Amino acid sequence: MSPALGSALEPGLAARYVDGVAVSVRVVLGEDDVLLREGIARLLGEAGFEVVAQAGDAEDFLRKALAHRPDVTVVDIQMPPGSGDDGLRAALQLRDRLPETGVLLLSQYYDDAYALDLIGDSAEGVGYLLKERVGEVDAFTDAVARVAAGGSALDPEVVGRMLGRRRREGPLDELTPRERDVLAQLAEGKSNHGIAEALVVSNASVEKHVTSIFQKLGLKTSPTGHRRVLAALTYLRESGR
Repeated sequence: MSPALGSALEPGLAARYVDGVAVSVRVVLGEDDVLLREGIARLLGEAGFEVVAQAGDAEDFLRKALAHRPDVTVVDIQMPPGSGDDGLRAALQLRDRLPETGVLLLSQYYDDAYALDLIGDSAEGVGYLLKERVGEVDAFTDAVARVAAGGSALDPEVVGRMLGRRRREGPLDELTPRERDVLAQLAEGKSNHGIAEALVVSNASVEKHVTSIFQKLGLKTSPTGHRRVLAALTYLRESGR
């Protein structure tokens, strides 16, 4: 997976690089609702992604993902044959067998346990979005690209609820209100520039807050994007216990 993937407003959103040549990001899609599956496939195709396989149940999804070894998969949590969390369990098996393949989970409802199960010990190349976000095309395709590139993408509602579950005498208590706002944006996978735009502050201000957040959480700072998100998700995992 290439870290050179851009945002939804930049060229090369759905491109990866092989020997310096740009090729389409390959996607395997798992969704039992035929209309939604076809709609997502069309959105991804129009954005320049290559949907190499589609599946309507978790077993077929896992089989096709292992066979095609895509850059990223997009999969519904609740799928046949059990119509429980079959999609999540298939995604976890895929992560275990092909850790380099990105996994973006889609869910009809918010459940932080699903997000925490997917994150596990590493937030690299994972995402969790509510299905309603698919209609926000630029944000959705940006999330797919970010996960394919080894980054993370969490639904804003998921982040907000998880951050709201304060631990007693936890590290979050040391953060200022503004630092909490920055942490929430960072956990969604946004860059410093994206955070600055969302909070209407300067890039320099965001950099200062991010540095402070890492220090207060006892984590080393790093310019690497997925490390920044991993720091936020590490705290989110702890807050969900």
